[in-house]
Amino acid sequence: MRYAIPVTGGRLAAHFGHCEAFAMFDVDDGTGKIVRRGLVPSPGHQPGFLPGWLAEQGVSAVIAGGMGPRAVGLFEENRVEVVLGAPEDEPERVIDAYLAGALATGENVCNHEHESHSC
Repeated sequence: MRYAIPVTGGRLAAHFGHCEAFAMFDVDDGTGKIVRRGLVPSPGHQPGFLPGWLAEQGVSAVIAGGMGPRAVGLFEENRVEVVLGAPEDEPERVIDAYLAGALATGENVCNHEHESHSC
């Protein structure tokens, strides 16, 4: 599986659509271990674009702090799992906690009412 975490300033970005880059982690399904990691620059914020773009990159799950409802729906249409409410921490710590089943998630930090806005 390939996981993507939106990153700004070396930490998980609170607002998914406005991140600087995506930390990508390839995880072996059998062992649950990270086999490859990298940082991919974000192609920029364009409403509705990132879910399809990340799916094309082979991403199967996104771990984020917050995301608008339209983006969540587009990820679901692309069969990409969405984990929201993750803490603003270093991406390595976030993925390690997630893989260990110990990631503490809270509320979706994106509370925008407008469908056209993506966090």
